[in-house]
Amino acid sequence: MRHIEVCLTFDFDAESVQVRQKEEQGRVSKGQFAVRRGIPRILALLKKYGIKATFFTCGWVAEKYPELVNKIVDDDHELGAHGYLHEYFDQLSTQEEETVIEKMTTPLLDFSDKIKGFRAPYWQLSPNTLKLVSEAGYIYDSSLFSDDRPYFIPSLNLLEFPVEWFLDDWVIFEIHQHSPTSALDIWKSQFDSFMEIEDISTNRRVFTLTCHPAAIGHVYRLNVLDKLINHMKMNNVTFQKMGDVADQIINE
Repeated sequence: MRHIEVCLTFDFDAESVQVRQKEEQGRVSKGQFAVRRGIPRILALLKKYGIKATFFTCGWVAEKYPELVNKIVDDDHELGAHGYLHEYFDQLSTQEEETVIEKMTTPLLDFSDKIKGFRAPYWQLSPNTLKLVSEAGYIYDSSLFSDDRPYFIPSLNLLEFPVEWFLDDWVIFEIHQHSPTSALDIWKSQFDSFMEIEDISTNRRVFTLTCHPAAIGHVYRLNVLDKLINHMKMNNVTFQKMGDVADQIINE
C-alpha cells in the first residue's frame, strides 16, 4: 500500500489583515474569532488524534497573542512565518521586504530556536521574495502552485511544498460557501486520488491542506476536518510537521 505524509497547516492571521487595512470593528472581530475559538478548537482536535501540525503565524500575531503561540509550541506543533502584518509581498520594494522578513522572524524566534518555513500571505510573491527568504535562513517555502509534490528550487537552495486553491478552507468556505458535504468530497477525492496516482515517488507523496482558524474553527467546518482526518487514518498515512518532512527530504 502506498504511503502518504499528511501536512495539516494553519495560517494564523488573527485580525492582522483587518488591522493593516484599518477596517471597522465588525471586520476586525472576524479575525479575532481565530483567537477566541479557532485556535483552541484546532489544538483540541489535533490533541484528540495525536497529530502534529504546522502553524504559519504572522509576527504581529505572535507579539499580540504570545499565550496562544506558547500553547501551539507547548503542544509540539511547528511555527512557520507568514509575514509580519499579513502584507502583500508583491507590492513591497526589496528593502521593504527585507524589513518585513526581519520583523516577522524576530518575534517567532522568541518561541522556537529555528523557524524553517515560510508561506507568503495571499500566496503572492515578488520576484525577490524567495531569494530573500532563503538568505534569511529558511529551508522551505509553501506558496507556489507548479507541482503537487515537494520539489527543490536549486537556484535558491529552498524546498517548495506546493499549495492549491481547492485545498484551502478559506476559498472553499469563505469565498465559495461550499456545503460541508461538498468540501469533504473535494478533499477526500484529492486524497484518495493522490493515494492511487503512480507518477509520484514514495518519498514525495505529501498531501498538504491549508486551513485558517477564523474559517475552519466554526464547528460545522471543524467537523469536516475531523471526518477527513478519520478518513485519512484508515489509510497508510503519517501526519507530520512540514519542517520535519523538509528535513527528511533534504537529508535523503
